[in-house]
Amino acid sequence: MSADIMMSIPNGNGNGNAQPDPQRTYQVVVAATKDLGIGKDGKLPWKLPSDLKFFKDVTLTTSDSGKKNAVIMGRKTWESIPLQNRPLPGRLNVVLTRSGSFDIATAENVVICGSMTSALELLAASPYCLSIEKVFVIGGGQIFRESLNAPGCDAIHITEIETSIECDTFMPSIDSSVFQPWHSSFPVVENNIRYCFTTFVRVRNSAVEHISQNSDQVFDDKPDAGKFEVKKFSFLPKMIFEKHEEYLYLKMVQDIISDGNLKDDRTGTGTFSKFGCQKVFWRGVVEELLWFISGSTNAKVLQDMGIHIWDGNASRDFLDSIGLTDREEGDLGPVYGFQWRHFGARYTDMHADYTGQGFDQLLDVIDKIKNNPNDRRIILSAWNPSDLKLMALPPCHMFAQFYVAYGELSCQMYQRSADMGLGVPFNIASYALLTCMIAHVCDLIPGDFIHVLGDAHVYSNHVRPLQEQLQKLPKPFPILKINPEKKNIDSFVASDFKLIGYDPHEKIEMKMAV
Repeated sequence: MSADIMMSIPNGNGNGNAQPDPQRTYQVVVAATKDLGIGKDGKLPWKLPSDLKFFKDVTLTTSDSGKKNAVIMGRKTWESIPLQNRPLPGRLNVVLTRSGSFDIATAENVVICGSMTSALELLAASPYCLSIEKVFVIGGGQIFRESLNAPGCDAIHITEIETSIECDTFMPSIDSSVFQPWHSSFPVVENNIRYCFTTFVRVRNSAVEHISQNSDQVFDDKPDAGKFEVKKFSFLPKMIFEKHEEYLYLKMVQDIISDGNLKDDRTGTGTFSKFGCQKVFWRGVVEELLWFISGSTNAKVLQDMGIHIWDGNASRDFLDSIGLTDREEGDLGPVYGFQWRHFGARYTDMHADYTGQGFDQLLDVIDKIKNNPNDRRIILSAWNPSDLKLMALPPCHMFAQFYVAYGELSCQMYQRSADMGLGVPFNIASYALLTCMIAHVCDLIPGDFIHVLGDAHVYSNHVRPLQEQLQKLPKPFPILKINPEKKNIDSFVASDFKLIGYDPHEKIEMKMAV
């Protein structure tokens, strides 16, 4: 990971290019219950192998093989570590104690300090400023009370245990005015204990807040104006830094705006484009997907629900402009849903009953997933060359393949034309929801959604809004709840889906190119 940081914010990496800071910054690693309990009788009151692996991976891994990390702990935490496991291997163990009688026979990779301040000062000085890459505070209760929300804390990696467990030692609550979530994992269940891994990053007094406080600034027309640097959080362990999936999208948007080819396009708007490589209207995502699943091609069905994403392509003027002068306004032709449910059927109009006509790809996908999950032909295709001239808009997201392994269902979708400002976030949400729905009816767990983009482009009139979006810190993804009573793909209605914890930034207006 490159260490280039355009804007200065706290980070826990000692680098040899600057004078050492008086104190090192650090990250906290902790496991806690909903009541913020972290221990009982001087021990962890749970046995969670995946949590121990997470702790080891976070605190042990370095990007520079010539360096190691440091772990700071109190005397009681040190003594709670099994004798055969201490000092924690591959890390500098810093033990805090004011007891003059405390002695550690093994001096290698262990140092004793009297306070957090003296420990951080020691690690900021030679030789540790050159040999220690990251510093982690790992307990116990008194150390967390002193360090958790202190200015030197850059990030908090917390294993959030949802199951109630009796504890007698507690940590303070995380100050939400200082820290925001970076990533939260899917829940894990071990030994009947449900938990997840969440990372919070410090944002107050950071470059991110500085930008948000100046959000009324005027953006330059130049493609590289308002450039967003995700590397400002590269002090995080690589395994954590790369987990915020939204950065895959944001980095691609930045790359297209900065280095894309300026091209004319069908809509006349103009695009910055590359080949090969905000707030989402959730109700629109759900209703449009259900509309696809129903096989409907009538844009008025969506219009009647207040969803107008197809209005432009269904208008009288647009249909006339592409030669569909005999087509009723609102009739989109044999688009996505028709191809999913009636592939190969002869299309007449949006009012006809196509029951039993053509090939039902969606039911075939579900049947194969249930009865032949190793099939390499679990395909859903909206691209039918013989029907393209009848469509108001040929499919952009045109081909999806489903894959089953270890009880998980994954989906890879190819999109020939990718509008990065408006279309792609919507399409990600839509196909992620479709994958979750199919997994639900097939009694599988949702796995990965892999999005392959062909012509990925930013319309020239979207550059300024996207530059604004690039300066906003992504928030954790919400949790989707699906009605457990529904097991038929055709039985779902919008109220069967609950999106919990969706906290988007304010809407950024972008005009759709038609």
